[in-house]
Amino acid sequence: MSSHDAAPAPDVPVAPAGAPSAWRTRAERPDDAPALRELLVAAFPTPEEADLVEALRADGEAWIEGLSWIAHADGDPRPVAQALLTRAHVGGEPVLALAPCATLPAQQRRGAGSAAIRAALEAAREQGENLVVVLGHAEYYPRFGFTPASGFGVTAPFDVPDEAFLALALDPVRPTPRGEIAYPPAFGV
Repeated sequence: MSSHDAAPAPDVPVAPAGAPSAWRTRAERPDDAPALRELLVAAFPTPEEADLVEALRADGEAWIEGLSWIAHADGDPRPVAQALLTRAHVGGEPVLALAPCATLPAQQRRGAGSAAIRAALEAAREQGENLVVVLGHAEYYPRFGFTPASGFGVTAPFDVPDEAFLALALDPVRPTPRGEIAYPPAFGV
């Protein structure tokens, strides 16, 4: 199924702690692509992440319908944050890679990014996914339950500090694969 075949997901209100208003979250829709590109270009120093998302969207093996989530303000459907989960593999088994995650600079530290990440992780859990891997800030991602990927027996194909290469089992009862992660080709690793 392509990203253009998806039925619009209902908005889900999320009230982050300390935020002045509730963020709403929903799965990305095809008409969000231009606004998401603008968001990614604003959030990062170069357009590389925006180009990455476009390449992932075009990759039928990497893109998983319903696992790109946005947060927006109540009454304004424009995305202010995005969390993207795409297909990767560990030991030949399917897992998810969380990347990129982005928030418009004016909305950072207000809970929009966290709302998008929580919504994406819940959607992945509902789709029966389990292991999620992220390369990111050791101070940020543990709030969602991420711990060093080494504890799962997962390694990166590049040098990275243990505290920055993290994983999360959405269903801790289920076994998780071990080995080196293989990212989609668009990541270039």
